[in-house]
Amino acid sequence: MAEVVALVDYGAGNLQSVCNALKTVGAEVTVTSDPNIVRAADRIVLPGVGSFKACARGLRAVPHMIEAMTERVHIGGAPFLGICVGMQLLADRGLEHGTTSGLGWIAGEVHRIRPSDPAIKIPHMGWNDVAIMPHARRHPVFENGEAYFLHSYHFAADNPADVAAMTDHGEGLVAAVARGNVLGVQFHPEKSQAFGLGTLERFLEWQP
Repeated sequence: MAEVVALVDYGAGNLQSVCNALKTVGAEVTVTSDPNIVRAADRIVLPGVGSFKACARGLRAVPHMIEAMTERVHIGGAPFLGICVGMQLLADRGLEHGTTSGLGWIAGEVHRIRPSDPAIKIPHMGWNDVAIMPHARRHPVFENGEAYFLHSYHFAADNPADVAAMTDHGEGLVAAVARGNVLGVQFHPEKSQAFGLGTLERFLEWQP
């Protein structure tokens, strides 16, 4: 029986594109706002498009969803992948449109990108390198490559050990985080062609 991936629907994600990409690599996907389905899922994917504040508010507006995610991931051990703002929500707080609490699963804050060269445009948009950190080179999900990014804020992790990959846009930006069975990518795998599909495929195969 195929594993079920719960793709969390909280009104703040590029759901159809992410769903299609997961199905392309063989996932059995359930798009859901039902916490009971999340509690029973084999894997969980949290997408996110827009501001940290709006996404955090949207996620908290779904009754019992955060509790279900926390229970399934931290007690049940289900592999978890956050995408774009879905990754940023793993932080303690975001500083977009004021200070907003995140999930607090990976210590850090989400700050506005402030490149040293004022000629560098924000948002960071388009294709850019994903460079795996030396300590994460044996991680079964992440590989060096090139992916599609679209963001104006970035995850500043407190612990360098939680940073799996970096990119550069006038300053070093976190491209991926990993702690235990929790992963996050700042790039959009659903828009990153073969590299992105490979990332999703390896996530489906990953046994943390």
